[in-house]
Amino acid sequence: MPQQSAPTIETLLPFAHTLADLSGRVILPHFREVIAVDNKSGPGDFDPVTIADRAAEEAISAAVREMYPDHGMVGEEFGSHASEARYQWVVDPIDGTRAFIMGYPIWGTLIGLLDRGVPVLGLMDQPFTRERFWTGPDASYSRVGVAAPRVIRTRACVRLEDAVLSTTHPDLFVVGEEADGFARLKAKARMTRYGGDCYAYALLAAGFVDLIAETGLKPHDIVALIPLIERAGGTVTTWTGGPATEGGRILATGDPKLHERALRVLNG
Repeated sequence: MPQQSAPTIETLLPFAHTLADLSGRVILPHFREVIAVDNKSGPGDFDPVTIADRAAEEAISAAVREMYPDHGMVGEEFGSHASEARYQWVVDPIDGTRAFIMGYPIWGTLIGLLDRGVPVLGLMDQPFTRERFWTGPDASYSRVGVAAPRVIRTRACVRLEDAVLSTTHPDLFVVGEEADGFARLKAKARMTRYGGDCYAYALLAAGFVDLIAETGLKPHDIVALIPLIERAGGTVTTWTGGPATEGGRILATGDPKLHERALRVLNG
């Protein structure tokens, strides 16, 4: 039965888990199978999409329309509907499609919720490894399979020299200002690892990664991850220190003091 807009995270969170369960059932039959891969981008670039991406978003969209017909939705594959609604579900059915088509288990389904443009709920689900990360009202949580949820926290790391840095791929930074800024940050970090997409952000929230710098993100890439990281004790902004909701150049850190220092390095 359709529901009215719910005013609290406690009311909406069970539905977010239902969406994750639904999308996982749609996606998993296609993982590590031979499937067609389409290119959404033009010649000279590669932006892959599969039947799993499309089918999962369609399933999520149908569930949102049925349960909360007065809510809007923003999805990677099929755009938005009811964009004037107070509540907007922001969904990336497979964040990390390149990893997905290579059989790497470092992709995830992102389900976020905006209330009048403010991220209030976030969930990242990895159905193959059975890992799930999500927000409560005042904390962030994770679980593996049917194990009991546990509170997750970012770790203290004030110095860039002690930080573990992650980004999806260095080639995504535009030559010039972006690439130079990332090179400065990388030169100061203790260690840098590539790949991970949303999975790296979840590990930052859980205290295993200290610093993530990215560029070219869309709202569906980051909205769900903002409250996940912030309620675990971290910070997420643009490279200029502004709100990250619209994507673009993104900096996420587990330690707020590290965030300040990383911003100065990125901006020269």
